[in-house]
Amino acid sequence: MGRVGVLAIVVTAVLWGTTGTAAAAAPTAGPLAIGAAALGIGGLLQAVIAVRPLRAAWPVLRRHRGLVVLGGVAVAVYPLAFYSSMHVAGVAIGSVVSLASAPLASGVLERVVDRRPLGRRWALAATIGVVGSTVLCLTGAGAAHGPTDAAASTAAGVGDSAGTVLGVLLGLVAGVTYAVYSWAAHRLMGAGAGRAASMGAVFGTGGVLLLPVLLLTGGPFVTSPSDAVVGLYMALVPMFLGYLLFGVGLASVRPSTATTITLLEPAVATVLAVLVVGERLGPAGWVGLALLGVALVLLVAPPVRRPARS
Repeated sequence: MGRVGVLAIVVTAVLWGTTGTAAAAAPTAGPLAIGAAALGIGGLLQAVIAVRPLRAAWPVLRRHRGLVVLGGVAVAVYPLAFYSSMHVAGVAIGSVVSLASAPLASGVLERVVDRRPLGRRWALAATIGVVGSTVLCLTGAGAAHGPTDAAASTAAGVGDSAGTVLGVLLGLVAGVTYAVYSWAAHRLMGAGAGRAASMGAVFGTGGVLLLPVLLLTGGPFVTSPSDAVVGLYMALVPMFLGYLLFGVGLASVRPSTATTITLLEPAVATVLAVLVVGERLGPAGWVGLALLGVALVLLVAPPVRRPARS
């Protein structure tokens, strides 16, 4: 596992962790608009900067067009399901279900489809990371990827049993699609398409699919300058730059490990909520942060090699 790849994914998680605080500054933009703007524009930019690699890798991409389409559809569905999950069921439930299910779905894909063993270290790190992320999000301060406005959550029906069930289902869709597009991009890289072409093809396809959604729901970005600034920030920094670094990580890190590392995202969101928004973090929240730190150390630290007996 490449240290540069791990570092790139860690930085990605830091960038993604800023979106919750940013989205809170655009209260008039709905979840579909935020998701479509973030990954729609960000995905198209991934394709634009990869025009030459896409041309060079066209024969490989054409042979594996099923992977490109699968990854592109997953990219398009993911932000819509993710933001809608938090809008319907609340930030805590949406974050927990979406982020915690992604590494588990990645592990299932690698084990069932790729026939690759996952290893005890990954299983332990994933378990600790999921528990830490759950504890952190349920404390109320760990708002990842979504608006933290309590009134908006209440208006959306948070607390209603039907809304909660729908939010959980949408969160599962988000987690699975996150795992699917990570796996598809990694498979394309392994097939010889290259990092830039793989990410450009998958995210460019997703960006094209999200454009109609952005056109239908993106009115607040036109009428409100503050919402427009938020939309541009989320498209350019967390999504475009973040997924650029995520692609660097996927070139040397397995998708199951990458999705587990990005469980750091709610930790970053929590720290920002405490430092910027002024929220307070209770003892359980600090325990969640510590568990996420332990999971990262398990993934990054080199395995202990026992000397062979003569």
